[in-house]
Amino acid sequence: MMKWATLGAILLAVSLGGVVRAAETTAVTGSLIDTFCYTTMGAHGSSHAACALRCVKKGAPVGLLEKGSHKLYVLLPARDATALPDSVFNHMEQQVTITGNVLHSGGNTFLTVRSLK
Repeated sequence: MMKWATLGAILLAVSLGGVVRAAETTAVTGSLIDTFCYTTMGAHGSSHAACALRCVKKGAPVGLLEKGSHKLYVLLPARDATALPDSVFNHMEQQVTITGNVLHSGGNTFLTVRSLK
């Protein structure tokens, strides 16, 4: 019985450890992109703004492509059961600075949108 309890505790610790790593508040500057067109076709920039807006309004995740490093953050709302602010959609393919919490999970980097400038 003790062996199963120990194994269960180890499995629980390992599974919880991979869910979310670190949550630091930071400001990131970069371009708002639709992740579908960017990752499948490399499409981004001002000439792609109308398409990007259509894609994210249909459900493609919004990303922030960090200026200089080209690190990609997938954007999340600031709270559960809420949507991204309209200001995100109004600035597709434009350079912005987003302040929020950085989260890492499953090899992905996420950024909550607390404010956008």
